[in-house]
Amino acid sequence: MSSLNSLLPIALVIIMLGLGLSLTGADFRRVLEQPRSVVVALLCQVLLLPAVCFGLAVGFGLLPELAVGLMLLAASPGGPIANIFSHLSKGDVALNITLTAVNSLLSLFTLPLVVNLSLAYFIGEGRDVPLQFAKIIQVFLFVLVPVAVGMGVRRRWPMLAQRLDRPVRLLSIVVLALMFALVFVTARVALMANLTTVGSAVLVFNVLSLSVGYAVAVMVKLKKPQAISIALEVGIHNAALAITIALSPQLLGNPTMGIPPMIYGLTMVVTALGFGLLVNRRPRAGS
Repeated sequence: MSSLNSLLPIALVIIMLGLGLSLTGADFRRVLEQPRSVVVALLCQVLLLPAVCFGLAVGFGLLPELAVGLMLLAASPGGPIANIFSHLSKGDVALNITLTAVNSLLSLFTLPLVVNLSLAYFIGEGRDVPLQFAKIIQVFLFVLVPVAVGMGVRRRWPMLAQRLDRPVRLLSIVVLALMFALVFVTARVALMANLTTVGSAVLVFNVLSLSVGYAVAVMVKLKKPQAISIALEVGIHNAALAITIALSPQLLGNPTMGIPPMIYGLTMVVTALGFGLLVNRRPRAGS
């Protein structure tokens, strides 16, 4: 198990490298073309979603470690998978790519903040909070540097980036599967004891994430493709990133905190596909 733990930082680097290979500078510059859509999405992601998640953690009475794991999931950005679901759901894929780029960068600041506040509230201020300044620097190194390297490779050697994209994606899937197995093995007692409660909380969080993003976008009168994109960007989170941060001894080092992201990773595909079918259903005649 210790050898697997030592590989967790490498797993995190692989995940973020894959994200960097899918991004370009134009994805950040596109913010100027759709500022209202980007602002709405970021407000939902940074403000509304943690508040909703906190209410669920308290309302379901989750154990402190599980509550922090759910908050960690809420603070984790989306990833390329949101772009795939956006395409399948007839959303604005270009907007999703931009939101992924901006949100990934913003999460370097918001993720440690949300996790620290969650640890202080649920576990108590009398205990050491693992994700302090030194840990934030490590998050920068494990997250920002691989993303920057991936973007640099794509800009300097686009053909190489294109050839690397598929293998890195496949490797990321393998890494995610290993993360799921590691969480199950190391935290199976807590998982089995709290499966109904934490499973229900994660499922409700999943549905509410998609619903909040879509409802807010509709309320401010954005077009349907943009509303779909925002819902998926707000509603889909990088479970692999959250699990790796939870498990890694250099970061949180708590397998129980990886349980909510693990359950989320197993249910997210179903709810995202269901959301796409729901928002694109044909209205019945006369309705």
